[in-house]
Amino acid sequence: MIQNDEEFRVTQSRIASVQNILLSLRTTEKPSNYALMSKGYLMEIDKMQAEIIEYLSRIPTVSEAFVEKPDALSK
Repeated sequence: MIQNDEEFRVTQSRIASVQNILLSLRTTEKPSNYALMSKGYLMEIDKMQAEIIEYLSRIPTVSEAFVEKPDALSK
C-alpha cells in the first residue's frame, strides 16, 4: 500500500518499467510465448495501478495537504 508521494512516484516508475519490458517482449517473443509471459507482468501492473487509485482516492491528512512542495516554491 502506498503511504506517501514518494512511494507513489516509485510505483509510477515501476509501472513504466514493467510496461517497457512488455513492449520489448512483444517484439522479441513469439505470440504464444508472449501470451504466457505477459500474464504475470500484466497482473503486477493491475496491482500497482489499484494501489495508485487507492492512494489518490484517500483524503489527505492535514499534514499532507499543507506541506509546501519544493516545486511550488520555484513558481
